[in-house]
Amino acid sequence: MNLLAVEAVGLMAPGLVGWTASQAVLAGQRSYVVEPMPATMATLLPANERRRITATIKLALQVAQEAMTQADLDAGTVPTIFASSGGDSEVLDKICTALTQPDRPVSPTHFHQSVHNTPAGYWAIATGCMGPSLSLAAYDSSFAAGLREAAALAWAEQARVLLVAYDLPLPAPMAGRRKIVAPFGVALLLNPALPVNRLALLRLASGGDEPADRLDDAGLERLRAGNPAARSLPLLCAMARRAATRVILSAGDNATLSVEVAP
Repeated sequence: MNLLAVEAVGLMAPGLVGWTASQAVLAGQRSYVVEPMPATMATLLPANERRRITATIKLALQVAQEAMTQADLDAGTVPTIFASSGGDSEVLDKICTALTQPDRPVSPTHFHQSVHNTPAGYWAIATGCMGPSLSLAAYDSSFAAGLREAAALAWAEQARVLLVAYDLPLPAPMAGRRKIVAPFGVALLLNPALPVNRLALLRLASGGDEPADRLDDAGLERLRAGNPAARSLPLLCAMARRAATRVILSAGDNATLSVEVAP
C-alpha cells in the first residue's frame, strides 16, 4: 500500500496527558505511572453545548483538538474517522434506566446523544467541518479498523484525514459484562502528501497469522489490553522511539494489521 505521514497526535489517558508530555514514557525513557487524568474541557464548543455533553464526547474532542492544534490547520477542512468499540455507555445506561421507570422519562438530550456518531456531530458543530465523516465500531479491533478506513479515505481523496479513537469504562451493571480498565483517547492526523514536517511514515498491510504486539511495560500493557482504543499503544510507542520498525495490531477475527513505521 501507499505511504502515509502522521503529522500530529492527540493523546489522553491516565498517566499519558498529551502527546508531547507522553513521549518519554512511550519511548521507554521513563516508567509509566498511572495518574489521575485531568478534566477534559471540549473548549471548541460553545458554553451551552459544553454543559450538555458527556465524558465520552469530551474525550474524543479533546484529543482531536490537540492534534489539529499541533498541525496548526483549519479543522473545518479535514475529513474525519471516529472509532469506538461501544460508543457512549454513560448515555445508554441512563436511557436503559429511564426505560425501567413507570413513565419512561427518556431525556431528549440523551436520546440524540445515544447514536454512535454523536462525537463526530459535536466535532462538526465545534469546527464547522462539512467534510466526509464516518463513525465505526469493530469491538476490540476498533482502532485498527479506524486506521484502515482513515488510510483508505486519505489515499482515495488525496487529502488529510483525522482519525479519532476513544473508549471509556462502562458504568455498572454493564461493566460486569464488558470491562474497560481506564479511559483512553487518541487522534492521528494522516497525510498522503508526505510533508517534510512529520512525526512518522506509515505503510499498512495485512499481517497474516502473526500475533498482535504486546508491550514490555506492565502498566502500559494492562492499558493496551484493557481498552480497545489503547490497542494503538504499540504504534504510538514505535513513533515515540523514532526508529524504523514494524508493528502488528489486532484487526479482528484472528486477523492482524501490519504497520511499517519509519521516523
